[in-house]
Amino acid sequence: MSAPRIFHNLIGGEFVPAQSGKTFERRNPADTRDLVGVFADSDERDVHAAVEAAKAAFATWSKVPAPKRGEILLRAAELLQARKEQYSRDLTREMGKPLFEAGGDIVEAIGMAQYAGGEGRRMHGVTTPSELPNKFQMSIRQPIGVVGLITPWNFPMAIASWKMLPAIVCGNTVVIKPGEDASVSTYNLVQCLMEAGLPPGVVNIVTGYGPKAGQPLVEHPDVPVISFTGSTETGRLVYELGARRIKRVSLEMGGKNPLIVMPDADLDLALDGVLWAAFGTTGQRCTATSRLIVHRAVAKELVDRIVARAQSLRIGNGLDPA
Repeated sequence: MSAPRIFHNLIGGEFVPAQSGKTFERRNPADTRDLVGVFADSDERDVHAAVEAAKAAFATWSKVPAPKRGEILLRAAELLQARKEQYSRDLTREMGKPLFEAGGDIVEAIGMAQYAGGEGRRMHGVTTPSELPNKFQMSIRQPIGVVGLITPWNFPMAIASWKMLPAIVCGNTVVIKPGEDASVSTYNLVQCLMEAGLPPGVVNIVTGYGPKAGQPLVEHPDVPVISFTGSTETGRLVYELGARRIKRVSLEMGGKNPLIVMPDADLDLALDGVLWAAFGTTGQRCTATSRLIVHRAVAKELVDRIVARAQSLRIGNGLDPA
């Protein structure tokens, strides 16, 4: 048995253990004999240290020309592409989705790095005519400061990239608390950014649980922006805490999505849509379908076909290509 990977917090470019000294384990959900890693069990002291590091880095990172910031992201995209297969396996081990679907997670991060990297050359301002004589008016884009990110386990690299990469190409710095069930993918993403030339402290990682690490990040007075993806219940709390401090808060939460099938539908296509929406990522997606509304003319045929296909699904380790 090889020694388990140890994941310390990343603060100011250095990997450091939680100040409490506490850790927690995460295992492959399809094979609990497989210890994926041991992570720092952080609290408000670690969050504060990370925010201080992000504040210090902001002073210089915000002054780096936006095209130069974008070039770092473009180099990171190349590293992600080269490591796609390994990172896909890491993602499947930590959260369980089949390997082909995990690869899609990495591809989304690659695409976001390419897109956000290009935006480094499109930080356009706006000029408009003034209502006053002999006046010229314009607006420019400026970074805000430290951005706090709280991400879930279901798309652990894609969602981290959606939040992180636009923030840093715009000149902000980041403290991210990844989902405690799937943190390895965030480390993989940030490793590529660091190797691509991202300065220390621009992105900081604090692992742990919501009440001890997530809430202090939301409440920290030096974090003016919060982006959260997760349950509606927790998102409501994040919004309330942010509103008390007049923060900019972005939320992506759960839904109650119906899929509607009418009599003239292509039932083969509908069947594929139903199965993917209900069982993909074990139904744990904000876009998952929790209700199926079917016209009575095709209800029995569709239900019979769903049952037959569902019975043929194979449950097991996502690393198994079958």
